[in-house]
Amino acid sequence: MKAIEILFPVFFMMFLGWLSHKRGWVTAGQNEGAKSLVFNILFPLLVFHVLVKAELSTNFIYEILFLDAAWILVYLIGKSIAKPISGRYARLAPFLLMTCEGGSVALPLYIALVGAEHAVNIITFDVAGILINFGLVPALVTRQTSKDVAFLPMAKRIITAPFIIAVIVGILVNMSGLYQWLMENEFHRIYDGTMDMAMTPIASIILFTLGYGFHLRAAQIKPLLALTVVRLVLCGAIVGAFFLLFPELMAVKIFLVGVLLYFLLVRRDSPYRYK
Repeated sequence: MKAIEILFPVFFMMFLGWLSHKRGWVTAGQNEGAKSLVFNILFPLLVFHVLVKAELSTNFIYEILFLDAAWILVYLIGKSIAKPISGRYARLAPFLLMTCEGGSVALPLYIALVGAEHAVNIITFDVAGILINFGLVPALVTRQTSKDVAFLPMAKRIITAPFIIAVIVGILVNMSGLYQWLMENEFHRIYDGTMDMAMTPIASIILFTLGYGFHLRAAQIKPLLALTVVRLVLCGAIVGAFFLLFPELMAVKIFLVGVLLYFLLVRRDSPYRYK
């Protein structure tokens, strides 16, 4: 019964999104507006908030370095096997294998299961993904789609992405001790109230938009199934590497749940959203 209590709201919000699309209650433009609100404003605020209050241990750095190296390796593997497993989608396949958007599915589920106070476990993985998705992916996509790549405009677009700004500012504020100072005086109530209001709707909107966009074309099923199998194998290898490299963390059930949700949930994504 407990599992139903936790998971029913998750699938209900996804069902509402799907039904709203089916019945025409929400237009595609309105759905895109909701996604922009979350991924350009509210979710970066969550990333900032979690990083500001987190204990930035050496494990935090090691996890990010390990995951970024792992995603680059996944991309290289995907590039070498893309054509035989995905056919006409060969150009997209390496990106679909490496792009891990845990915030769309894993974060709402994780918060529902263990509580928002443990979100730092998922956000750490997202920081690694942010560096890939807003650094490496735009550079690779731009190189594929344009012969003349202007470095400065591309670098400016990467550096000014809301997620990148949230990561940089969050880490700097954490290291400066400003958050600790804030918690020691009356201003912390204003800060906490503001963050709570900003972060409360994130999971619901993400799940709604995920349900809204859920649709498959018959021609996509076979290559997506092939990519799903390859992705599960590669992400399974990443989970196995976590057991080898971070055994003490993996012994903590709350952390283990985060790893399993983040890397073994299957979802479809496109790197072109980050352009």
